[in-house]
Amino acid sequence: MLVNSHLIPHEVVDRMVDNATPIRAWREHLNLTQDDVAKRLGISQPAFAQQESVAKPRRATREKIAAAFGIHADQLEL
Repeated sequence: MLVNSHLIPHEVVDRMVDNATPIRAWREHLNLTQDDVAKRLGISQPAFAQQESVAKPRRATREKIAAAFGIHADQLEL
């Protein structure tokens, strides 16, 4: 059986329905703090918090964050 690695878990969708940005929804789903992700990206927590609050960040930003999450960038595009 093939599994589509580009699927979005129900929990992530639920968080987005509750007005979380896709980045925040994924971060919470993965049980990561903003500081955890900021360290993976090599930036400060406040800098990441700003990126997380943007509804549709630039493609390069989405790609970097997706890599830090271990997901595909298109899973952050909704």
